[in-house]
Amino acid sequence: MLKALSKIPRWQRTLIVLFFSQMATAVGFSSIFPFLPLYVKSLGSSTGMSVELLSGLVFSAQAFTMMLAAPVWGRLADRYGRKLMVIRASFGGAIVLLMMAYAQTAEQLIALRALQGLISGTVAANSALLAAQVPRERMGYAMGMLQVGLGAGVAFGPLIGGIVADTFGYASAFYVTAVMLFLAGVLVFIGVQEDFHPQISEEREGQGIFAFWGQLLKFPGVKQTYSLRFLVQLARSMLIPVMPLFVVQLMADAARVNSFTGLLIGTRAAATTVSAMFLGRLADRVGHRKVAVVSAILAGLFYIPQSLVTSEWQLLVLATLVGVALGGVIPTLSAILARYTESGAEGAVFGLDTSIRSGARSVAPLLGSWIAISWDLRGTFVVTGLVLLATGFAARIILPEPAQPRKPSIPRPHPSNL
Repeated sequence: MLKALSKIPRWQRTLIVLFFSQMATAVGFSSIFPFLPLYVKSLGSSTGMSVELLSGLVFSAQAFTMMLAAPVWGRLADRYGRKLMVIRASFGGAIVLLMMAYAQTAEQLIALRALQGLISGTVAANSALLAAQVPRERMGYAMGMLQVGLGAGVAFGPLIGGIVADTFGYASAFYVTAVMLFLAGVLVFIGVQEDFHPQISEEREGQGIFAFWGQLLKFPGVKQTYSLRFLVQLARSMLIPVMPLFVVQLMADAARVNSFTGLLIGTRAAATTVSAMFLGRLADRVGHRKVAVVSAILAGLFYIPQSLVTSEWQLLVLATLVGVALGGVIPTLSAILARYTESGAEGAVFGLDTSIRSGARSVAPLLGSWIAISWDLRGTFVVTGLVLLATGFAARIILPEPAQPRKPSIPRPHPSNL
């Protein structure tokens, strides 16, 4: 196998390795999603806060700290190498996730999730490493395949985590997560070759990180793409803390709640995986904006009816259709962002991208919890659908289609200004 890999272009070798690394990481992280709110409930609160609020905080805390840390890791990636950042995120995440198995209260779990956000961030690190090596004209295909790896992991991870939690207890699922993250780090360490040479503009050597962001956001399409990223992530994350609670209401057999929630999340991710393979290539041919617009609108239309379901199979079917539509949104926005920006700045570009998406993820669970408390759990599906519909129409209006790969000169900040 190693001989076969040595005969193909380096960017394709990197794609293959990152595909499996992304998949292993996704299996680990997503294995805790089905039961995390229920784990919060089982731990109990030392401060008397409600389960709904704690469930929102356990997701928001990680996203908030990642929002703060991701740009710094991105700048360091452009200075010292993207491969190093992938390894750091994988091994660091493995240690923190292992510690979560020993949390005694929900507040301790929230603190560990905040620490996870500070030191992890494997998806952004993988995207930056891949974008640095892939030809711009193949970016849609490459990002689509990376999404396939992510989706494949998320397809199996929740199901595995739900079964492990139902069979062996919640702590066991964290052991699985830690092992998968460790293996992902080892895979990248061994399998990815990066001839890294930092490219810092001499005339802009003293420019700081905020000035760099200002220059980056001036290029056509970048600001719009980041805005759409925020809205898509906001919609995708609002349901995370309430979905297990909704499944509890929907199902008669409470003993299968974790397993079905895992199946639900996994099936949607599998649908995203399959569609991303086709829609990523389609976007390279017909235009990334067209695919992103139609896919976002369809995702919104499939979310709204979920508020009316009366049985678990109805929810499963609609969630699968949402997954198919999201396969045309996530990778296409990544490809658009890569094509609007220059080679050599991938760490910064995707670091800021992660920060923006993490900002959405820090707000969305609390927003979803507030909607569930103020109205009911079903209202969260309606709001999610409306946000995605708005995203699709906004993309049609504000997002220019990148006709040719661009490589504008973007000044980079000196590392002393980080």
